[in-house]
Amino acid sequence: MNYKMIVLDLDGTLTNRDKVITPRTKQSLMEAQKRGIKVVLASGRPTYGVVPLAQELELENYGGYILSFNGGMITDCCTRKVIFKQELPVEANRRIVELAKKEQVDILTYQDMQILTNNPENRYAKLESRINHLKLKQVDNLEFPVPKFLMLDDGDYLALVEARVKAALGKNFSVYRSDPFFLEILPRNIDKAQSLAQLLKLLGMEREEMIACGDGYNDLSMIEFAGLGVAMENAVRPVRSSADYVTFSNNDDGVAHVVEKFLLYTDRDF
Repeated sequence: MNYKMIVLDLDGTLTNRDKVITPRTKQSLMEAQKRGIKVVLASGRPTYGVVPLAQELELENYGGYILSFNGGMITDCCTRKVIFKQELPVEANRRIVELAKKEQVDILTYQDMQILTNNPENRYAKLESRINHLKLKQVDNLEFPVPKFLMLDDGDYLALVEARVKAALGKNFSVYRSDPFFLEILPRNIDKAQSLAQLLKLLGMEREEMIACGDGYNDLSMIEFAGLGVAMENAVRPVRSSADYVTFSNNDDGVAHVVEKFLLYTDRDF
């Protein structure tokens, strides 16, 4: 298949355990871009948290894109313009915050270059702050549109919360976990696959021409949607089960292996 685009989740996929792109992975992606392959970075992170990796891969020079907030926003790296955006309705904010209180979990969202939360001491809020290099700000009222909410707690408890929140919010919201400790709440029909469909339409490309690589629950939709859905060796079981191909782990240049095998057609031993 003549693939023209590769879509990459970040944490656990493009970056290794130290949250960096390894030299081999970077080299393979730079070579792919020189051959005309579009690179899209697709993450649950806010846009600001994706930009440093996009700059490292020089996406602005090769026509790449950032898909942030798990599909809530797409940014053209060349023009820096937002080409797709969908936020939660303001009238839903209070209801979602009240649900978090009822379930006794903390919550966060984003505005500009800040993470807004009810509890800046929450360890998972601190983790999100550290990963994205954004400051935490404690807030009580949210009377403006936001791209998404994250409910925060330990994985075993959040699994129970997920089912109850889905039932409470109904069909007008997308509710799923991106990590065991992050429960995402987004507008209906917003996930990585739905937003990638919008991007492909804009570019005049078919999903069969796209490779998607990921490891987490929030990557499942795009891996099922892509022409070639790739799971990292370290991916959660549902992602591995749904993938067309399982590559090496994020600590063993799994993305580089995919690029070399399916885009550059080279045979390198690991």
